[in-house]
Amino acid sequence: MSDTSHAPSGPEPEPRWLDEAEMRAWQAWRRAVPLVNAAIARDLARDSGLSESDYDVLAMLSRSPDRRRRISGLAELMLWSRSRLSHQLTRMEQRGLVRREGVAADGRGAEVVLTEAGFAVIVEAAPMHVESVRRHLIDLLTPDQLEALAALGDTLAAAFNDSPPWRT
Repeated sequence: MSDTSHAPSGPEPEPRWLDEAEMRAWQAWRRAVPLVNAAIARDLARDSGLSESDYDVLAMLSRSPDRRRRISGLAELMLWSRSRLSHQLTRMEQRGLVRREGVAADGRGAEVVLTEAGFAVIVEAAPMHVESVRRHLIDLLTPDQLEALAALGDTLAAAFNDSPPWRT
């Protein structure tokens, strides 16, 4: 007996092709995001020797209570897979920026802790990083454009809130 569960049940619907305005928006997005990210990442590496991933982990931990977080919670907060975060933490541990510790309260799980050296690095890097973000994004946009960008980001993030792409 053949499996027909994947057999087409009729003609495929026509693709919903992008109109001119939609195509312009899509292409603008595809061009702008990598350009802005690359410029900021280049400045970050030049100014502080940090990668974007290094900076993201250090910044998240520096704003966390006691400069520590459960690894699973940090991965979720950063929208990263646990595997990606684990590899990143290994590289950062080797440089003395973070350390992993067991969770004393329940004996399960692990936390990542920002070391004093890691805190010093983020404190030194942050002013240069924010200047780069201003130069390559914030100062190029009007207040209305900034508001629209924030609303766009919130809308897109909410659409993926329950099912990030790496969980499918």
